[in-house]
Amino acid sequence: MRSLFARLLLNTVALWFLTLLYPGVYFRAGAGLLDYLVAGAVWGLANALVRPVLLFLTLPLNLLTLGLFTLVVNGLVLFLVAAVTPLEVTGFGAALVGALVLSLVSLVLSWALRD
Repeated sequence: MRSLFARLLLNTVALWFLTLLYPGVYFRAGAGLLDYLVAGAVWGLANALVRPVLLFLTLPLNLLTLGLFTLVVNGLVLFLVAAVTPLEVTGFGAALVGALVLSLVSLVLSWALRD
């Protein structure tokens, strides 16, 4: 259970850093800690449930582009998360860049916080 809570906090902090680093992704005015936690939870669920299905469905495109289409899938997942949470994305291009930045931030945070 500790790992699930740790992942939730990691996703939430990564989303928060993303909104600080990249102006194309932001939270609506008045968003509080609960909104950040909900967005982090939805991001984690989308990565666990939706992203693998999308990667499987786009496998031929992923093979043709040598894996670069994964960035598009990550952008789609971020766009979907923004549709159901107080997270705002200014467009699909911003979702692509935001997903890339979010992946890098999550990677750095995972390295910094590992056991």
